Amino acid sequence: MRSAKLRIISKAAIYKGDVRGFTLIELLVVLVILGLLAAIVVPTFTGKTEKAKIQSAKTQIQMLGTALDLYNADVGGYPSSLEELLSSGAQNWDGPYLKKDKIPKDPWGSDYSYEVVDNGRSYRLSSQGSESSGPINSWE
Repeated sequence: MRSAKLRIISKAAIYKGDVRGFTLIELLVVLVILGLLAAIVVPTFTGKTEKAKIQSAKTQIQMLGTALDLYNADVGGYPSSLEELLSSGAQNWDGPYLKKDKIPKDPWGSDYSYEVVDNGRSYRLSSQGSESSGPINSWE
């Protein structure tokens, strides 16, 4: 059985060149390779994040649309604002129509835009989205 020996390196051994280590060129090559890998991987994840936010906004718009349709079925018309999904004095109101006590913001942190159209028979619900995605609408 061999015993492990601890090698003590003296300054004299370092100056003589008896100790092997990485050269500056080897370290630079490794850094360049890591930089290239990061340049390839980071944009891939950035695109996925934007797609996930767009899909999340579409899902939230559908969820709010379902709540608006339930409100319409109970009250006989669409609310004048999204806040009426949480509390309203309307006759036959059977809410709140959202599970949480607040109207969600879109994935970019903005409020959803809501308006009643066609003399109260329909609505338009949208998110402004981001500069690259553009608006996300309930009617599309």
